[in-house]
Amino acid sequence: MTKKFTLTLGESAPDFHLLGTDGKMHALKDFSQAPVLVIFFTCNHCPYVINSDESTRKTAERFKSKGVLFVGINANSAHTKPEDSYEHMIERMQQYKFPWHYLHDATQEVAKAYGALRTPHFFVFDQARKLIYTGRGVDSPRDSSKVTVHDLDNALEEHLAGKTITTPLTNPIGCNVKWEGKDKHWMPEDACDLV
Repeated sequence: MTKKFTLTLGESAPDFHLLGTDGKMHALKDFSQAPVLVIFFTCNHCPYVINSDESTRKTAERFKSKGVLFVGINANSAHTKPEDSYEHMIERMQQYKFPWHYLHDATQEVAKAYGALRTPHFFVFDQARKLIYTGRGVDSPRDSSKVTVHDLDNALEEHLAGKTITTPLTNPIGCNVKWEGKDKHWMPEDACDLV
């Protein structure tokens, strides 16, 4: 039986050792104090990311007091999208001061370990670092005026209230991760390839 590409519910968070925009290396254990860890694959150029970053910011800030920690990881190939380079990551964090750590997955090995499909793609882990939610943040990341469902918020609310997450699995909506050396259409075609 072949393993599914994307991490499945109940699986443990794969470890990592990645350079952050703060110039420091970060590993999974560095965030062990957080009772809930949200790891999301993101980037600099994708319109789905750009247009939903403020929604993600609100969620991160809303749940910060409850111990929820957000970590963004950019695994996009800078050869495919030069805007997604580490240098541009630093510039973006300096400009927007997002309330999360922003890490660079230069080898793309972490994205492969998690099975990141799109940007943004969220993975929520409990205290034991077991996956309890994965998928989209909202149902309309490219146009915030059309958002009707806040899937990430709902999952965090239910988990923190000690409830079973009603919808623990959704399809991420966004651009395909830009894999090094892969044709941009190797996965289902998406509009970001035209941007």
